[in-house]
Amino acid sequence: MKALIFGANGQDGWYLAELCKREGIEAIGVSRSGDWIRGDVADAAFVRALLKEHSPAYVFHLAANSTTQHAALFENQSTIVNGTLNILECVYSMKLPARVFISGSGLQFENHGTPISEANRFEASSAYALARIESVYAARYFRTLGVKTYVGYFFHHESPRRHPTHVSQQVVSAAKRIRAGSSEVLEVGDLSVRKEWTFAGDVVRAVWTLVNQESVTEAIIGSGTTHTIREWVEAVFAHAGLDWKDHVREREGFKSEYKLLVSNPAVIRSLGWKPAVGLNELARIMVAAHAA
Repeated sequence: MKALIFGANGQDGWYLAELCKREGIEAIGVSRSGDWIRGDVADAAFVRALLKEHSPAYVFHLAANSTTQHAALFENQSTIVNGTLNILECVYSMKLPARVFISGSGLQFENHGTPISEANRFEASSAYALARIESVYAARYFRTLGVKTYVGYFFHHESPRRHPTHVSQQVVSAAKRIRAGSSEVLEVGDLSVRKEWTFAGDVVRAVWTLVNQESVTEAIIGSGTTHTIREWVEAVFAHAGLDWKDHVREREGFKSEYKLLVSNPAVIRSLGWKPAVGLNELARIMVAAHAA
C-alpha cells in the first residue's frame, strides 16, 4: 500500500511520511525541493504520471507557500487550486480508489475572536485564503462525483522542522544564538496575539484519523487552546536557560492580522483524536532540536 504526499518537504509532509512508515505504508514524497521526487503538483501531466505509476491508496495535498501576502496570489492559485484540481481530476478520470486529503486553513474563515468550527463562513481575506476556499469547493464538487475527498482545516502548529522564517522558529533560533554568546536583541511583533501552538506530529495524527473513517469529510484540526506569543517566547527562553525580558523587545507600530485565532476541534475530537503535546513541551522539543 502506498501514500503519495505532495508537499513532503514541509513539516507536515515530513511527519506524515514518518506516520505512514509506522503504519506499514510506503510513503512517496513529492516536492519542488528536498530529498524527494522533484516535481510540481501544478503540472497536470506530472501528477497523472505519478498516480498511474504508483496507484496510491492515499493522496495528500499539503503543498503551499503559507504566506498571506498578495504577491503570492498566482503561486497560491497554481499550487493550491490547480494542484487540487489536478489530483482530483486524475483520481476521478483514472477511477482510482484512493482517499484524497486536501489541506485547508483556519485563515480562510471569518474570524470574530471566537472558536472557529466547520460551520463558520469562509472569508477571502487574503490571496492565501482565496486559494484555500477555491480548493475546498473543488473537493466538494469531486466528492459528488464519488471521489473520497477529505479536507482538514489547519490552525497554527509547529515543530523543529518549521521553516526558519516563521516567528516561532525565529524565537528558537535566536534563543540558541544568545545562549551561545550572541549579544543580539530579538525584535518580535505583537506579543499579546493569541494563537494555538499544536505540535505538527499531533496534527498529522488528526489527518490520519480523518481519512480513515467514513462519517466526516471535513474537520477543523487544532488544539482549541490558545497562548500568547509572549508565553511562547517565555517558554522557549526558559528552556534555553535565559530570561526573555533581557533579550526580546516588541516591535513598535507592528499591526497583526488578528488578535486571536482559535479552533473548535469538537468534530475531530469526536473521532477519537486529541493532541498529546502542549506549548511547554513543544518549546522544550524545539529548543532541544536546536541545541548548540
